[in-house]
Amino acid sequence: MNLLEINNLYKSFGGLGAVINFNILIQSQELIGLIGPNGAGKTTVFNLITGVYKPDKGQIIFNGKNIAGMAPYNICKKGVARTFQNIRLFKDLSVIDNVKIAFHKDVSYSLASTIIRLPAFFQGEKNIEEKALEYLRIFKLDTKRDEIASNLPYGEQRRLEIARALATQPTMLILDEPAAGMNPQETRELMELIKWIRQDFNLSILLIEHDMSLVMGVCERIYVLDYGQLIAEGLPEEIRNNKKVIEAYLGEEVGKC
Repeated sequence: MNLLEINNLYKSFGGLGAVINFNILIQSQELIGLIGPNGAGKTTVFNLITGVYKPDKGQIIFNGKNIAGMAPYNICKKGVARTFQNIRLFKDLSVIDNVKIAFHKDVSYSLASTIIRLPAFFQGEKNIEEKALEYLRIFKLDTKRDEIASNLPYGEQRRLEIARALATQPTMLILDEPAAGMNPQETRELMELIKWIRQDFNLSILLIEHDMSLVMGVCERIYVLDYGQLIAEGLPEEIRNNKKVIEAYLGEEVGKC
């Protein structure tokens, strides 16, 4: 079953095409990579999928519905969650509050219950706290539940951001350079974490990453962008040996290398 289908997606800034007639197809529970040189348009694609930008042309079909141009919070409700290249936690809030926020899109109590503090409000908040703590345990952050998020080491902040995204209960998780700033050991641990998330949470994952060992190690298929255009797609081994991909990354013809 196709979970995400993007057709002829186009976005320009100041008349310059950032994403040009981009197409991608992701099935349920696939783990797909999107790679390319800096400035290739990868994060722009993510921003279009998640509603940060509105496309000039094209369709973004998610679960059978065109979500192109929807507000980010509505796209989140449809089942798309993401992390960011530059970590975007609520840095002055506690670790557990960062995760609790993700559950508030589905609260069962009313605004009136919140204002006058009815029993439904307290029960709802108790349920959210228990769920948030469960996610922190999964990511081995439960012992730091009350720490301020900005005080966590970099790798733990990454895990917290992923935990918060998963707490929205998505069917697709979009990871924007999750290994950025990590050392080799942290990257290996992240690789195993990504594999485990896909399997245990039964979701599709689309990731941007410059660390090719991670991309080749976890992705089932890979799409390659260069100057906003799709130049290749295929299995990791096919991408590894694709001349256009090698040229795009090296900046010169293969024969001159």
